[in-house]
Amino acid sequence: MTQLTLDTPRAFKLLLEPARYKGAHGGRGSGKSHFFAELLVEDCLRQPGMLAVCIREVQKTLAQSSKRLIEHKIEALGVGAQFGVFHDQIKTPGDGLIIFQGMQDHTAESIKSLEGFKRAWIEEAQTLSQRSLTLLRPTIRAESSEIWASWNPRRKTDAIDDFLRAKKPAGSVVVQANWRDNPWFPEELKAERLLDLELYPDRYEHIWEGGYATALEGAYFAKQLAEAKAQGRITEVAADPLLQVRAVCDIGGSGGSADAMAIWIVQWVGQKILVLDYIEGVGQVLAYYVQELRSRGWGKALVVLPHDGVNENNVTGKRYEDHWRDAEFQVEVIKNQGKGAAMMRVEAARRLFPRIWFNETTTEGGRDALGYYHERKDEARNVGLGPEHDWSSHGADAFGLMCVAYEEPQASMAAPRRGIRGIV
Repeated sequence: MTQLTLDTPRAFKLLLEPARYKGAHGGRGSGKSHFFAELLVEDCLRQPGMLAVCIREVQKTLAQSSKRLIEHKIEALGVGAQFGVFHDQIKTPGDGLIIFQGMQDHTAESIKSLEGFKRAWIEEAQTLSQRSLTLLRPTIRAESSEIWASWNPRRKTDAIDDFLRAKKPAGSVVVQANWRDNPWFPEELKAERLLDLELYPDRYEHIWEGGYATALEGAYFAKQLAEAKAQGRITEVAADPLLQVRAVCDIGGSGGSADAMAIWIVQWVGQKILVLDYIEGVGQVLAYYVQELRSRGWGKALVVLPHDGVNENNVTGKRYEDHWRDAEFQVEVIKNQGKGAAMMRVEAARRLFPRIWFNETTTEGGRDALGYYHERKDEARNVGLGPEHDWSSHGADAFGLMCVAYEEPQASMAAPRRGIRGIV
């Protein structure tokens, strides 16, 4: 057996020992792919005859696979004589094989072709669907088989994140690695990293530090969220017990096809706006949100509704504001802003963002919505068509309404009368 001498970054040390599941997540330039490519070559040498598959969710061409990187590692490690590189596969010692496949091409029947494979490396694993993960796991089940995953996280709800980082199955080892963990981080990438830090702070944390994609590039509030984080305004925030708490709502409905309902819990404290909590649900009756507010300690909040709060509930026939009053909440309804209301809310939020502070742990779901809320575009004409109505718009609409509610009393104040001073 060929003996290799390999230098391994400390961040990946735990992945050198056998484990059913191995995961490495982090940002660009961390060396995740280089580590797994070298480990695969090493395992193929150590276990002659081993079958391995490199997987992506979608792989239309081999150019999208890790084949070229593995070929480079074979050459760099000086073991090319023991491998056979072909157009669509790599022959390994002892009649072993490395193949490259896309999971979307597999069905419940075709996935059986991978039975007997002892290594499965999932590249760009953040794109792997729950269906694909469910198909793959029981298929790679040979003795001492391992499933590897390398990815730059997008959302906590992605299948691979939920499985390896949230559920943490027995027999799994998961590490985080970023550019600073790579002792061979190249100067060219260093320049790119610093450029992104300077010019694109909204995407820097996700691309380079392996953070979740909390802001879609070009989203309405991407820059503002990045600034809030950099300035320490996403932190631990507590309510002032002497001041009014508001529960600002975007009205949804009940039933499986209904829009989501979103509620921001906020408080005005001097020049600061404290964002204390976020509640969202789909298809729930109004009693659910009443209970949520009470159970979280917001039973005395002033409920702020959009103009359609005076509409009748399509289940009970009563007005939304009357339901809240029946539950012993005070209610305020914000008047209809008319045409262009959505962008008015966006602009109001942008103006007030520098004075907004978020309680980090309880507002994460709402901040995800704010970071994704973006403009719908006519791509052919490159024309903006206003805010996109999707999963993020309900939280963003309620947030914008909160900012409108904050500004409205100031805007409606009459100018003070000029007095006439008498000399006595």
